[in-house]
Amino acid sequence: MLCRLCIHEWLPAIAANKVNYEFKKGETIFREGDEMQGIYFVYEGKVKVHKHWDEEKELIIRFAKEGDIFGHRGLGNDLIFPVSATALENTTVCFIGREFFDSSMKINNEFLLKLMLFFAEELKVSEKRMRDLAHMQVKGRVANALIVLKNKFGTDDAGNINIRLSRQDFASYIGTTYETVFRIMNELSEEKILSVSGKDIGILNEEQLAQFTMQQNKN
Repeated sequence: MLCRLCIHEWLPAIAANKVNYEFKKGETIFREGDEMQGIYFVYEGKVKVHKHWDEEKELIIRFAKEGDIFGHRGLGNDLIFPVSATALENTTVCFIGREFFDSSMKINNEFLLKLMLFFAEELKVSEKRMRDLAHMQVKGRVANALIVLKNKFGTDDAGNINIRLSRQDFASYIGTTYETVFRIMNELSEEKILSVSGKDIGILNEEQLAQFTMQQNKN
């Protein structure tokens, strides 16, 4: 994102200041409460951004894929991460230190504009997710999450959603329990709406799946 939107003369400065880090599947990139040292971009792989829900649960806020920015939630007056980030698979990230990131925003107007628009859109998406968690019944949340994940990550050669999540991670994304997700996935599979094999999930009837989200929103 930064390389694509910055002025050409700024590229050598980015090359001199960026650092690439590699994380194995399940490895923590930063933790909730850590001091925010800079911004991350996904170079290769997938990342979950999550926070404590209570002492034993977590809520997944969003997922980041190749090209996505994360770590920006640490920006602000206190410069403390309010969330954690964990690699969902072997992942390479590009790290930009905070001071250089600040300079990049001052120098590159197009990047700053796109970043502001991204923040605004992310806020709208987050607000909608919170409304869904509060008012949408679980089957509708499952259906909506599957459609969102398909739109974000696409499908693989077998037609499955191109992100392999554990049932626990999926449950943490929609704010419910592993057992509930397992039951609803089985129901949707029996109804031939989904194809489910381990962590591989394919949408067989997206129109029917979308109807669950509309029906639940009316309740």
